[in-house]
Amino acid sequence: MNLHEYQSKSILKTFGVKIQEGLVATSADEAVEAAKKLQEETGTGWWVIKAQIHAGGRGKGKIVGTEQRGVALAKSIDDVRTIAENILGNVLVTLQTGEAGKQVNKILIAQDVYYPGESETEEYYMGVLLNRSTGRNMIMYSTEGGMDIEKVAEETPHLIFKEEIDPKVGLMPFQARKIAYNLGLSGAAFKDMTKFVGSLYKAYEGCDAEMFEINPVLKTSDNKIMAVDSKVSLDDNSLFRHKDYAELRDTSEEDPTEVEAAKFSLNYVKLDGNVGCMVNGAGLAMATMDMIKLSGGEPANFLDVGGTANAERVENAFRIILQDPNVKAILINIFGGIVRCDRVAQGVVDAYKNIGEIPVPIIVRLQGTNATEAKEIIDNSGLKVQSAIQLQEAADRVKEVLA
Repeated sequence: MNLHEYQSKSILKTFGVKIQEGLVATSADEAVEAAKKLQEETGTGWWVIKAQIHAGGRGKGKIVGTEQRGVALAKSIDDVRTIAENILGNVLVTLQTGEAGKQVNKILIAQDVYYPGESETEEYYMGVLLNRSTGRNMIMYSTEGGMDIEKVAEETPHLIFKEEIDPKVGLMPFQARKIAYNLGLSGAAFKDMTKFVGSLYKAYEGCDAEMFEINPVLKTSDNKIMAVDSKVSLDDNSLFRHKDYAELRDTSEEDPTEVEAAKFSLNYVKLDGNVGCMVNGAGLAMATMDMIKLSGGEPANFLDVGGTANAERVENAFRIILQDPNVKAILINIFGGIVRCDRVAQGVVDAYKNIGEIPVPIIVRLQGTNATEAKEIIDNSGLKVQSAIQLQEAADRVKEVLA
């Protein structure tokens, strides 16, 4: 589950991570009030206005039809109102949103932390995530903050450092000091960075995150270390332990079909192809998508109905797939282990009748327990459903109906 920047920073703050203070607003009037309140609390005279969408590159992105960026500096209260009016309710296009962009419903009014002082400000990159090759958490960091870390990795990989954490002992103090040293810090900034790293890792573990990305981590001109931006992704499987975090989900930022599928406990991911897939098991779903691709088609979705492919679940899966106008055929591929194939076949027939006329060809491949009986149910149903035994046979039939 992805979070907005303002939500991510709020979580970080509860774990003692120093952040750039800010308030969220949904209207220009709220933005002005937030700016005035921040001025009273922090003394800031300038404000940073940030569009809140689930996509990176907001600073370089533009509001459709204007030159307004997704992140802008306001030097007066009038600027705050103008920028808020330009951003809110409009579509922001960034490299990560694609040409369609995303509508901005919220903005973050943040204090200006790039104030003048005794030393220069510095920006760093820091991320915490699982290294899947070693099975250990790691902190990835770089002196090249405030820019695309992918570009840094491609062009100057020697500027990216990694610190793996032994799960038996957790993050050790010497590792936090090593990170501060590699970032070239000394004195008060060095000490503050070691505290920052410790608190950040504590937050990562404490909220069961999949990833923390802070870009940039800022060293202010008075040698304070803080998170100026924050991208947090939480593990959906752990949300039962964090009911308060689960309430932070912003479904308006997600694909509405995927949101609807989740209500029926269906694992669904929309793709750009023309063949709808209904499969039980993630591994079989991936193999099915490969076969569709090899047969000249393109998978329109990943859909795992799980181990209880009953009539109700099959019907809901049908309805979800058929919402995609690009779907020209549907391939159902079920391996009957826990669930019997004949029950799935009956579920397909019942679902077909409940939905009514389905406008695209359906190929059903059922293999496993009672597969023979299942094929008889499909063949004798009188419906426009084709049955198959082998996966290659199913794929070939997909190819025929697409021709």
